[in-house]
Order: sequence, then structure tokens, then C-alpha cells
Amino acid sequence: MASSFSSSMRGSRGGRKLKSEINVVPYIDVMLCLLIIFMVMPTSNNPQSIDLPHAEKASRPPDAYIQVQVKPNGSLMIGIAGKSAEAPETEPNRDALVRKLRTLHEKYPEYPVLIAGDKESKYDDVIQLISEAKKMGINRVGLATK
Repeated sequence: MASSFSSSMRGSRGGRKLKSEINVVPYIDVMLCLLIIFMVMPTSNNPQSIDLPHAEKASRPPDAYIQVQVKPNGSLMIGIAGKSAEAPETEPNRDALVRKLRTLHEKYPEYPVLIAGDKESKYDDVIQLISEAKKMGINRVGLATK
């Protein structure tokens, strides 16, 4: 019996080789499916359009306020709106606007500041103006909404 066992072992070693390879075809199929999914998903979500929340109007809007306007082309305007209205002036840069805001705040310390950023203007410009107004000690800073 021992001789038949050893002869069968010799026969199997010499006739067949064992393959030690990984079959990668299923992995390639899965990766292609994932690639297609990730290519299709971003087209359904348009990151360019942001759905901003709508704000309710204040119960009683202020009678007069300092209005800062940020235009999409980067131009800045500042003036007084309300009962003692002054025509808005265009400022060449943010530093000039901050100086004018400081002057108006010293002249009218009780007036709140309302920042009107156009839909196409940079978010960073509006946030920087809010930050500058807070640094000056203006407690009532708001955003204009439609």
C-alpha cells in the first residue's frame, strides 16, 4: 500500500502544477462600477448654485442705518439710509471703506450697520467687512436680505 501511495504522489507532482495567482477580473469589474458611479454623481449636484436660506424681516426695521454695499465686480459703496439719508459713495478699496465706516460710526454711533452683498459678490468680502465692523465696536451688524 505504501508503494501505491508514493507512486500516486509522484504522478501528481510531475503532471500538474498548482497556480498561485489571484484572479483580479472581479476586482476590476467592481472598480469600474465604482468609477462610473463617482463620475455620474457630481453631475447631479451642481456646486455652483447655492440655495441660500430666506430670512424673515425684522419686526421693526431701523429708521436709519449705515449701509455698505458689496458689488460683484468688487466695488464698495457706503452711505446712510433711512430718515437722514446721505447718498452712497463709492470707495476704491476696503481700507478706504473701513475709514469711512469709522467716520460715520463716530458721527452716528447709534446707527446699526447693514451690509448688502450681491449674490455674485465674494463671500469673503462680506465676512471681512462684518469682522472689521465688530472690531470697531459696532454691536449691531446685519445682512441685507430680499
